[in-house]
Amino acid sequence: MEYRSEKDSLGSIDVPKNAYYGCQTLRAYHNFKITGKTFHPKMIHVIGLVKRACILANYECGKLDKEKLNYMLQACDEVSSGLLDEAFITDPIQGGAGTSFNMNANEVIANRAAQLAGKPMGSYDYIHPLDDVNKSQSTNDIFPTVCRITALYLVEELIQELLLLHEVFLEKSREFDDVLKPGRTHLQDAVPIRMGQEFQAYAGSLLRDLDRIKFTFEKLKFINIGATAIGTELNAPENYKEICLSYLKDFSKIDLKGMDDLIDGTRNVDSFVWASSSLNMLAINLSKICNDLRLMASGPRTGLNEIILPAKQPGSSIMPGKVNPVIPEVMNQVCFQVMGNHHTVCKAAESGQLELNVFEPILCYNLYESIEILSNGCFTLRKNALENVKANKQRCKELIENSYCILTALTPEIGYDKAAVIVKTALEKNISIKDAMLIVNINSEEIIDKFQDIYTIT
Repeated sequence: MEYRSEKDSLGSIDVPKNAYYGCQTLRAYHNFKITGKTFHPKMIHVIGLVKRACILANYECGKLDKEKLNYMLQACDEVSSGLLDEAFITDPIQGGAGTSFNMNANEVIANRAAQLAGKPMGSYDYIHPLDDVNKSQSTNDIFPTVCRITALYLVEELIQELLLLHEVFLEKSREFDDVLKPGRTHLQDAVPIRMGQEFQAYAGSLLRDLDRIKFTFEKLKFINIGATAIGTELNAPENYKEICLSYLKDFSKIDLKGMDDLIDGTRNVDSFVWASSSLNMLAINLSKICNDLRLMASGPRTGLNEIILPAKQPGSSIMPGKVNPVIPEVMNQVCFQVMGNHHTVCKAAESGQLELNVFEPILCYNLYESIEILSNGCFTLRKNALENVKANKQRCKELIENSYCILTALTPEIGYDKAAVIVKTALEKNISIKDAMLIVNINSEEIIDKFQDIYTIT
């Protein structure tokens, strides 16, 4: 491989001759070999949009000449369209509060712009990564702005998947409306319930999750572009932040807003924590739903066996014919990961000091992973389990007829003590509740009719 020599404040370093990145990016590549991954492609595309807005704002403020402008804008367009993804090589978990990612973008845009102008890459005599591409900026307003816009893009898919998942629960609630079964508390028989009511309740919890996610992510529309290093707007020309924000709103198609207090917006990341907390709450609800599904599908001969999940794959390498509830199981694991990610987000936010939180890279990395695996998990749960889940009507009928849960509804007529005697009799003699009622001399037609009309009392 051929190399070119580049120099920064730490000295010279050899960079691959045809690489669009430069020496600072390469140093970060060697320093931060953590995940083996690069930044999320959407983040790379967004920084192209952000740099484009900043460059245009600098031009309007008289800080860039027209000739450089056009080359730089074309380079930004190539970044935002994904043509230069391979030039972004830094690890998403990195020291420096995202400086390496920002410099990666600065160097790529500078080198590509120089190439377009017919100039050599790596010299930076014509277009400089810092003096030109990063003019009027700091990593400390660029990186958080990119993080927020990226999160807003990514969460749209999750919202769509949640809407579809909510709808399938509603469809199943209607399909299962006539399926009577024992309701349980403490894992013990309690009172009758319709399976449709249970699925309606699952839909209700997801609707609240949707509301929480939309509300909390809405707060990420407030960005600190123009804040520069710590929020004092040092080195940014007058009207720069307003012009930059206007361009960014246009490029991103998002109703972005400038923060009222840029110092507050630069040092604090609580809005990310709030957004992550809504994902954490969704994970809690989804995991609880999957726990229920696995329990209701347990058996098939020795468990509840109230629902029949689609058989997706053989369940054992030793037990022939065994089929496991693998889709709810994988959704549980998605939820566990999201809960862990949220803890990392909380630690990252809490551990910031003074004017800047340097841990935004790990915060965004975990936030994005949570969004994406929840989106994928919701799709998998819907397509591979819920759309074709069946109610085991015969089994539910047997369970409700042999359960004493119906007696709670009769307590006002026969009294708590007599109802308890009926239950005890049925259990001791291993007979049905209806037969036990006859032994205890409950033969009122009105009470028997009520006993038989279980649907009405649910």
